[in-house]
Amino acid sequence: MKSFPVFFFMALVSLMSYVKASEWTQINCNKTTPCPEKYPCCSQYGMCGTGSYCLGGCDPRYSFNLTACMPQPRMSSFTDSFNDASKIIDQTKYLGNASDTDWVYTGYINNYDDAILLQMPNQSTGSVISSTKYLWFGKIGATMKSSRGKGVIAAFITFSDVQDEIDYEFLGYNLTYPQNNYYAKGILNYTNTGSFAISDTFDNWHYYEIDWQEDKITWSVDGKSVRQLEKSATWNSTTNRYDFPATPSRVQFSLWPGGSTLNGLGTIEWAGGEIDWNSQDIQEYGYYYAYVKNVSVQTYGLPSFVNNKNANSTDYHAFLYNATAGDEYNVYLTNKKTWLGNTGATGFNPENSVNEQVHSSVIVVSSGSSKSTSTSVSTKTSAQSTSQTTKNGNTAATTSTTSGYTGGFAQNTKAASSSTASATVKSGARSQSHYGIMSAIAAVCAMAGGAFFVGV
Repeated sequence: MKSFPVFFFMALVSLMSYVKASEWTQINCNKTTPCPEKYPCCSQYGMCGTGSYCLGGCDPRYSFNLTACMPQPRMSSFTDSFNDASKIIDQTKYLGNASDTDWVYTGYINNYDDAILLQMPNQSTGSVISSTKYLWFGKIGATMKSSRGKGVIAAFITFSDVQDEIDYEFLGYNLTYPQNNYYAKGILNYTNTGSFAISDTFDNWHYYEIDWQEDKITWSVDGKSVRQLEKSATWNSTTNRYDFPATPSRVQFSLWPGGSTLNGLGTIEWAGGEIDWNSQDIQEYGYYYAYVKNVSVQTYGLPSFVNNKNANSTDYHAFLYNATAGDEYNVYLTNKKTWLGNTGATGFNPENSVNEQVHSSVIVVSSGSSKSTSTSVSTKTSAQSTSQTTKNGNTAATTSTTSGYTGGFAQNTKAASSSTASATVKSGARSQSHYGIMSAIAAVCAMAGGAFFVGV
């Protein structure tokens, strides 16, 4: 997770001028320390906050309570040519209304060669594209070209709010042997990693697919299976559970600097060494890059333990958890609204009735049980975005949170657990901050010291 010192101090100066009269407190969250009520939402990276921290990536296990995180919009089958960056919204502009967009991004993206170009400019921390909706079993595919160079990592994954993950990872120094992997509940077991031979992933388009079923996962490339994992093979006799990804997940694509000097030595070695910020691509274009196009999702039926009476109803359009264990059996369907009214709102106080007083009954349905509550809704969103012009004259779109975001996943969360004592982590797709320009600084602080700062 790269954030070089010069930028950090410049960003810190900006923050000081922006909030010079404020007092700041570091608030982290993990399995022993949940978030406080004032900043109740535990982000994917173990930092407490409000607003977008209560949306995608909000971990119900370590948040203040089960109502802190907003419902997860439910995904339907689709195909997307994925060649128009204007349809992918800056994450700072997204407050949970999934009807506004199918995708959000942090970092730098553009259009090129009839595809989306993920960019990682010189001394940046890369880019992440995330779906706004959640898949609970299905077949996910995308056509991609990876990046290249030691320390440069591209990835295509599914990732849940309780840190279940299925992935492809493309190591820029080894372009003919991509890796695939999986994690359950963020438990770091690197023996889960597999690899396979393929023609050069930088020069050639390949179609990568993840077929995620209740009892197995199949990774395929260009229509050919390269790995299959049976759920039965993941039984953990110590915890008496299957270490198998089984909770609703977002789809994510990323490009990130695994070879950052701020990463652990093990991660840098895994990535092929320290990243070269004076490489051919940096000199010629001003950034490292990877391509994604032709994304498709075929959703499967929901698990049998879900109340099937409502499983196919468009009214029940979102997922929630009913226990902090965060198991698949704790997931239920709801028709609660999924958006927030502003960046300071939370799941238990969404403040989403500013412009529209629509008071409706909300029925939450689980296996064999139901309950009703009420809520008010609106579609108000607001944020600012910026842009950076790259060396070759193209404009690399970015967000106010760009400098602190990188792509990678369960390995980079503070809340992840591991059976080893290693401090090695890989960087990941981060949730945006809830205070505009302060989000950039918060993310930079997270890069430099693993801390998120919020106003008190």
